[in-house]
Amino acid sequence: MTWLHTLILSIIEGLTEFLPISSTGHMALASAFMGIEKNAFTTLFIENIQFGTILSVIVVYWSKFVDFKSWHFYLKLFYAFIPSAVVGLLLKSYIDEAIQTPLFVACTMFAGGFVLLFVDNWFNKPTIESEEQVPYKKAWMIGVYQILAVVLPGLSRSASTIIGGMQQKLTRKAAAEFSFFLGVPTLAGAFAKSLWDAYRKTPEILTHHNIIVLASGNLIGFIVAIFAIKGFIAYLTKHGFKVFGYYRIVFGLLIIVMLLMNVHFDF
Repeated sequence: MTWLHTLILSIIEGLTEFLPISSTGHMALASAFMGIEKNAFTTLFIENIQFGTILSVIVVYWSKFVDFKSWHFYLKLFYAFIPSAVVGLLLKSYIDEAIQTPLFVACTMFAGGFVLLFVDNWFNKPTIESEEQVPYKKAWMIGVYQILAVVLPGLSRSASTIIGGMQQKLTRKAAAEFSFFLGVPTLAGAFAKSLWDAYRKTPEILTHHNIIVLASGNLIGFIVAIFAIKGFIAYLTKHGFKVFGYYRIVFGLLIIVMLLMNVHFDF
């Protein structure tokens, strides 16, 4: 990986992690276009620059995360985190195999686009306008929806949890923000596990240079994600999901066509 690769992938991660368009697919497509070789370090990099996006959520919603009197907030996130964490551990081998199948990811992205075209019409009578109004049962159910993103790589964690939130009567804004909040423990868990696996299995890749690359990638992703979160909330509140649905359909078709042309993707 060059510094240009680091810059481009970090920007893509910051832009796509919290949008309902699948950061996995975008990172894979960008890597293929740039001819980045898949190895232990590039895999670690793609998994670990999520840490910057985690920090961006905490910064944007700082008052929420430092209000330690509101322990209900943390307990709701814990409740919502449990389903996907358990399923992820139980189905790890299946997930690892599925995510290595580009056609699977592309088809999931394509199909998910059609869902986003209609989701605003399906769930158009919200009654919950903020996280404080979300009961524990609904938080748990949003976490159950997150399982879809675990077992269907390419669906997008953000898409599944936002749709889950809207199905549970949250407004678009409230559903998106709860999805952001839930991403903190979810992505933090994935970050910690990937770093531990690298330390345990391939410690030779944790060189001084590579650590600087990781830190730089996280910093870039952090900055970009702050703007992406604010822009997404503003757009979503006014316009809904249709543009993301059309985008996913086109993007999914693009990957499918490229696969038919024998373009190789390393997911």
